[in-house]
Amino acid sequence: MKQITLNIAENKLNFFIDLIRNFDFVKVEKQTEPTKAEILQSIEKGLKQAELIRKGKLPKKKIEDLLREL
Repeated sequence: MKQITLNIAENKLNFFIDLIRNFDFVKVEKQTEPTKAEILQSIEKGLKQAELIRKGKLPKKKIEDLLREL
């Protein structure tokens, strides 16, 4: 099975999901929004990594790599 990622306008998402669910060969996985705790945990992890980079314990990323992640 192959997987693709699509970016759909939020106001069209429900229509699109209803449409593709009619195809028996498409499996739609339920997408969940991150919880507040998950968001805070992610921010905390990022801050710890920034501190380790500042102390020289983790390598710095090149600006090109950072821009590619955006």
